[in-house]
Amino acid sequence: MVGTPMNPSWQERFYPESRFGGFTDIDGTVAFYARVNALIKPSFVVVDFGCGRGAFADDPVPFRRNLRTLKGKVAKVIGLDVDPDARANPVVDEFHIVIPGEPWPLPDASADLVLSDCVLEHLPEPGEFFREAKRVLRPKAGLLCIRTPNKLSYVGILSTLIPNRYHKAVLRRAQRGREEQNVFPAVYRCNTVGRLRKHLHAAGFKAVVYGYESEPQYLSFSGAAYLLGECANRHCGGRDYPRRARTHAVLGDRPG
Repeated sequence: MVGTPMNPSWQERFYPESRFGGFTDIDGTVAFYARVNALIKPSFVVVDFGCGRGAFADDPVPFRRNLRTLKGKVAKVIGLDVDPDARANPVVDEFHIVIPGEPWPLPDASADLVLSDCVLEHLPEPGEFFREAKRVLRPKAGLLCIRTPNKLSYVGILSTLIPNRYHKAVLRRAQRGREEQNVFPAVYRCNTVGRLRKHLHAAGFKAVVYGYESEPQYLSFSGAAYLLGECANRHCGGRDYPRRARTHAVLGDRPG
């Protein structure tokens, strides 16, 4: 979903502004990382939870690629992932393997911002993520930034209905250019407004949860499918209907 180029013909037909800079006015990646960039400082230690292999480093849109790249803008970017191949991620300064059910290999109160981009939907025990994020963030100053699909959106519903064993084949068609090793099983244990707020409250975060729509990248393989996605975007979600929006964003801070 994130950073995968759309079919240029459909993108320019529905979003002609994308001819100037390569991204649309509602590009979800640009919107989310503009907020992240507004929060970071040169002194920050950032934890990128589920950093992956850094596939977005090949994003053909320089502006979007640079927004997502936090390395060099902060003191240190620490990548965490269950996948040992993520050690090759070119946009982290330091990498650690995380083992599900065990504490993150980081000291208490050692980070200024924890970032989780399209990872929460893959976690069978999301409560562990929120507890560990609070533990490693500095009291009274630590920030939490999350982007994750909404289980109740059309993308979430389709993903839930399609068995995980078919996800790689479906995404190979829907997101041309996405490599199979970058596809992981989705379980959606914390992907509604209510569940996000519940976990945030339980972990002690003061946070806002909101929804927004971006262009229907998953449907760019077909003109008819893309048009249906556009109709869904305009009538079923967004800030007025966050419980049905395609994507949820979470911005929070760690109290003392």
